[in-house]
Amino acid sequence: EIPVLFKQELQNEEAKEGKQVKLTCELSKPDTPVKWMKGDTVLYASEKYEFKQRGTVAELIIRDVKSIDA
Repeated sequence: EIPVLFKQELQNEEAKEGKQVKLTCELSKPDTPVKWMKGDTVLYASEKYEFKQRGTVAELIIRDVKSIDA
């Protein structure tokens, strides 16, 4: 089986505290399961984190951004 690769890796994004930020990456294979992590911690969907995936594009939306989210 062909390994899944990043066609577009995550880019650094800036956001003001209290606002939201969207992180996007593109994969080489559509609808591949994606696990979002901050360091060694797996992120789960919540009021703070929203995950979207359409085809090869995966998005993480972080709401109410704080400096600890860097």
